[in-house]
Amino acid sequence: MQSKSRIHADPPLHNDQFDRIPDSLVLLILNKVADVRALGRCSAVSKRFNFLVPHVHDVYVKIDRVVTVDGDPSDESLNLASPKPRNLFSHLLKLMLLTILKPFQHLRNTSSGNKPLLPQLSHHSPAQVLKNFTQIRNLQIELPAGDVGTEDGVLLRWRAEFGSTLQNCVILGGTPIDRKSNAIDQDPLPMAEENGSIPESFYSNGGLKLRVVWTISSLIAASTRHYLLRPIIKNHPTLRSLVLTDSDGQGTLSMGTEQLREFREKPLAASASANRTQVPASNMKLRYAPYLELPEGIGMQGATLVAIRPSGEGSGGGNNGNGRKEAENFLNGSFDGPFRAAVKMLVKRKTYLLEMNGF
Repeated sequence: MQSKSRIHADPPLHNDQFDRIPDSLVLLILNKVADVRALGRCSAVSKRFNFLVPHVHDVYVKIDRVVTVDGDPSDESLNLASPKPRNLFSHLLKLMLLTILKPFQHLRNTSSGNKPLLPQLSHHSPAQVLKNFTQIRNLQIELPAGDVGTEDGVLLRWRAEFGSTLQNCVILGGTPIDRKSNAIDQDPLPMAEENGSIPESFYSNGGLKLRVVWTISSLIAASTRHYLLRPIIKNHPTLRSLVLTDSDGQGTLSMGTEQLREFREKPLAASASANRTQVPASNMKLRYAPYLELPEGIGMQGATLVAIRPSGEGSGGGNNGNGRKEAENFLNGSFDGPFRAAVKMLVKRKTYLLEMNGF
């Protein structure tokens, strides 16, 4: 009887060398990737990547646009080009999910009964989207636009540091001027008075009132961002650094290891009027210059620097000497480039002290 022929698969010519790379090195590479969309694509490569991605330490989330749950971006209440509604941040962080993590929707977690790696976006909060990332240490979230509306040509930058409440806030505002493109046939711009005093016109032409509006609006934006980070911080005890910024570069909220620890240990005081953290009674230091000549051919008219710290004993997180030093370091390191130079120039000018009640 004739024997049946058997078909044998050819043996592999060589082993997959990538399998020899240890998980620790793969995780190091994935941490360099950081971007949550790219990590979603990596998860679809193999079971090994699908297992490793939730263990990354560094995650970066960029929100391109605000969408409704059904994906319709035409809702005027969520249109960033229209006047910003009071509860924009709530809409933003509740409805961003379809935009930021679309690559994750069909991934499966083999270690949890083949359940989706991330839940369906239309039914869960942002905290649940990040829930399967179990080892996040450094988290950065970028919003699609700044929160404080300003007139055309006006620059506004703020940076805030929070623990369970506001610890430091720095606000820089003014009107930038490109001196390179306007150098020909241009009259000299007004220079600041030698004694650094604020001119009388600053009070009479609405300059002071405008700066107060900038300050209050920036603090509201910062405290709203802080409040909405509660579930993320609660669900990720491994967090060491959290930064929430925007694509315009207008505002940055930062929390380090000590601030995150304080946030978890001390109760958060919420504002009674809105979904945001209550801003404590604070002391403000205002400095002003009618004009500053900055590096890179940039000038700034009406340059204003406001440094804000909570009033009361112990607001600095230590003795007064250390608290002042920390505030100075935070102030000097708040901005980069020519705006860092603007801060250095303004801190040398006369300081005006103001007090603000909590709100």
